[in-house]
Amino acid sequence: MCGIVGYVGNKDALPILLESLKKLEYRGYDSSGVGFLDHDAHLIVRKSKGKIRQLEELLRSRPLPFAHAGISHTRWATHGFPSDANAHPHTDSKHSIAVVHNGIIENYQELKTALKKKGYKFSSETDSEVIPQLIASFYKGDMVAAVRLAISKLKGTFALGIISSGHPDTLIAARVGSPLVVGLGDQENFIASDVPAILEFTRRVIYLKDGQMAFLTKDKVEISTFDGKKIRPKIDTVSFNVAAARKEGYPHFMLKEIHEQPDILKQMLNLRLKNKKLTLEGLGVSDEVLKRIRKVLVVACGTAYHAGLVGKYIIENLVRLPVETDTSSEFRYRNPIVDKHTLVLAVSQSGETADTLAAVREARARGSKVIAICNVVGSSLAREADGVLYTYAGQEIGVASTKAYSAQLMMFYFLALKLAHARKSLTPKASKEFIRQLLRIPLLSREVLKSMHHIQKVAEANSHFGCFLFLGRNVNYPSALEGALKLKEISYIPAEGYAAGEMKHGPIALIDEYRAVVCINPRSHVYEKMSSNIQEIRARKGNVIVIATRGDKEIRHNADFVIDIPATPELLSPLLAALPLQMLAYFIAVKRGCDVDQPRNLAKSVTVE
Repeated sequence: MCGIVGYVGNKDALPILLESLKKLEYRGYDSSGVGFLDHDAHLIVRKSKGKIRQLEELLRSRPLPFAHAGISHTRWATHGFPSDANAHPHTDSKHSIAVVHNGIIENYQELKTALKKKGYKFSSETDSEVIPQLIASFYKGDMVAAVRLAISKLKGTFALGIISSGHPDTLIAARVGSPLVVGLGDQENFIASDVPAILEFTRRVIYLKDGQMAFLTKDKVEISTFDGKKIRPKIDTVSFNVAAARKEGYPHFMLKEIHEQPDILKQMLNLRLKNKKLTLEGLGVSDEVLKRIRKVLVVACGTAYHAGLVGKYIIENLVRLPVETDTSSEFRYRNPIVDKHTLVLAVSQSGETADTLAAVREARARGSKVIAICNVVGSSLAREADGVLYTYAGQEIGVASTKAYSAQLMMFYFLALKLAHARKSLTPKASKEFIRQLLRIPLLSREVLKSMHHIQKVAEANSHFGCFLFLGRNVNYPSALEGALKLKEISYIPAEGYAAGEMKHGPIALIDEYRAVVCINPRSHVYEKMSSNIQEIRARKGNVIVIATRGDKEIRHNADFVIDIPATPELLSPLLAALPLQMLAYFIAVKRGCDVDQPRNLAKSVTVE
């Protein structure tokens, strides 16, 4: 989950690395550091607990000389609490090799014990420090050979950036399980955890695959397997919009990304529904295979899992196929019942979520076809699935997912339509009407955003509550789960999402005048049931916030606060309900003075188990 950037070239490495590293701070911000080789090939390391601004202050007080090669890192802590000593880069005992690492070395204790017996001294609590020490133990003048031998001893996941005083104009990279890209420039080359970090400098990239390493100088890049076999890599040209990495006048990336959703949904509709006919380029699975599917299984984590839960309702409703939704981290350990008649839908914004990747490998080993729903082109998930449906939502920098969630929901509607077409579960007339309603969603989403100032007032009026309960029924039960997650993520307020029908089976004990309850109750076939739940909350002095269909006068008699959304078919309502839930969480967090874009303990891409 950590962020890595490396540089070798003719320019001064420090400003390039710092600027690039800031674009990766969403991957972790417990500590950060840089490592450089000066003109005399001396290794210099500076690192600091806290965010990158703390590192910049350190560098201003202790300036670094001009350097042509360097590595940098922003950390999300696993082994060892955030501290200067546990920050990366880590070095060997002789301070001649420096390494930045993303991932987890599972056998580090065993390696550490063996190295200590040989006289190697350790200064951190991290698993990562064994890597430079291990490389040093194998070094006999050939750094690439030493790295290969060290890698052969590691168990776990890693993306590595390595520099050494013995090879001052060289940068080495390697990966297993954690993402890493190589950027190709003019008399300069780069490595990075994510493409956006280096887009200011190059758009030509190589996506390293598992079991590959890269040897970089300013004018050469060589890719090989860990056993030394040279590879001619595919070079991709990235078309990503650099402006997406700027706030463009918004106080936070999260608010900007909330407001981007109508345009993203419209873009998806324009791309996939040409002349109102669905095209799913990249699906990778034929209609004949789709006809033989007996079960759909969705695997995902966090917000993507909630999108998958909505997907379950959509597919079962439109296609009449049974759908299971599983958290990826549980799927791989429960001896799942999947086979060649199971279609697995793997959902991940980054395409690098470790548990989801492991779930995909497990499903494919059992004969299932896998379709990925992913935002990042060239990601590990996209490469490992049989087909990939890109959401093209653009880079999402706010750690709490917003636009990626809406884009994932939209892709589930597309997939359900495709399945329905292949299996003839919808009449042409019903399909046409569903598409007509779907095409209205971007406009209706803009209508919701016009209520931002009202939602802000509702949020601020309820920001003092120390506990929230989110309730929904049917297709908006997952909306309740997602609303609770958003609030927990960025405001640190305990919040629970529940199916409203389950309220009397426990959660009702929480309700009193000191709790706020958010009820998602647009007009639907469960409207009356949900209204009864609201009455039960009111009878126990709960503070009620209702998300309701615009024009619903009846609901206002039973709510302390009402947030309107436009009328839309029940099955499409989660797309509109998501917006006020996101804004409610956002404005509560802002009112409480929380760091909205970089909430504590979280990182954007969960690339470790």
